[in-house]
Amino acid sequence: MSMGLINCTVDDKMFIGELSLNGDIVKINGVLPLALSAMEQGIKKCYVPIENVGECDFIKDLEIIGVENLNQLVMILTTNMKPPEIKIIPQEKEDYKYDFKNIKGQIQARKASEIAAAGMHNMLMMGSPGVGKSIIAKTMPSILPDMTLEEQIEISKIQSVAGNLSGSLVKTRPVRSPHHTATVSAMIGGGFNPKPGEITQAHGGILFLDELPEFSRQVIETLRQPLEDEKIIVSRSGGTYEFPAKFILIGAMNPCKCGYYPDMNKCTCTEQEVKKYMEKISGPLIDRIDLCVHMNQVTYFQLEKEEQPEDSLTIKERVNRAVQIQRERYANEKFKFNSQLSGENIKKYCKLNKEEQHLMEKIYTTMDLSIRAYDKIIKVARTIADLKQHEKIQQGDIAEAVSYRPVLFK
Repeated sequence: MSMGLINCTVDDKMFIGELSLNGDIVKINGVLPLALSAMEQGIKKCYVPIENVGECDFIKDLEIIGVENLNQLVMILTTNMKPPEIKIIPQEKEDYKYDFKNIKGQIQARKASEIAAAGMHNMLMMGSPGVGKSIIAKTMPSILPDMTLEEQIEISKIQSVAGNLSGSLVKTRPVRSPHHTATVSAMIGGGFNPKPGEITQAHGGILFLDELPEFSRQVIETLRQPLEDEKIIVSRSGGTYEFPAKFILIGAMNPCKCGYYPDMNKCTCTEQEVKKYMEKISGPLIDRIDLCVHMNQVTYFQLEKEEQPEDSLTIKERVNRAVQIQRERYANEKFKFNSQLSGENIKKYCKLNKEEQHLMEKIYTTMDLSIRAYDKIIKVARTIADLKQHEKIQQGDIAEAVSYRPVLFK
């Protein structure tokens, strides 16, 4: 090795890092997926920048050795010098700043958030400024289901490539909330060697788009492929890259440009202006929204009510139970959540009794639903049933699912 000046075999070793001009070995992005690939190929030892050791520490079948500079690496390889001891500080679960116990009123929005978290359903909140759309979105991470080890590794690999991973495995689901001025490249990823954008960095967690109509049409349309295929494909001159993109899309928007429709005492918009504002969100995107919540101002009675609302921990316990039901139900499938059901799988896992079939027939005919809308109601009803621990979908579950259908969109 190195022109024969260093007597060392490297057949079972892998070296990852960036070498600076002064010989220091500098931290890089993407060490975790590289180390996991090395383990799969039978590598026994992996030498990485000392700052990258933490993210690989959980790998049991691969010895991770952190080095600070080239001289230290040579000494470790050619002598009995022991590598430097590194104290790994595991990431703690986040102590969430927001809790549902502090949110007054908005019963339907609270329930929709629980359903979205339990089944990984996309949700759109509509309402005038100040009704609590943003605070609901900020509180949702506190009720997201606990991650399996497999999910932790998958999300950590993405965060490693994106340069967001510090320390050991990610313990909390990611939440991304890009500004409405974000570009297409920022959302899907870019660069000479493309890195994950906001969409992929939200994988396994939440992508929150506040003031949804203010995002450019290009950015909004960019969401269609990942929402449908759960992945995003980025093509560059150097090749085509595929990034995972299964996330909960949470959107928030006003009902019109001034924000107060349909309160005609406050709204200054014409009917044409309201329609034009709504048309900023395309039909195909709305078709991919499972839950739509129309939020009104909290009343004085709700604000001063002494009874404290349910806290996030209690809600999360129900969410975790519902998620576990889904994991067991779909143990032999490639998907894990109700929102991922499609085609034959809906018929297989969402069988309805006669009463429920008659109800769905009436709803389908009366509301003039599309097949996609019909399937969406069934999937949401399945999650509601799981939260209530119903083995089969009941009429009440269907009725509740229908209440989340968007009424201002065709």
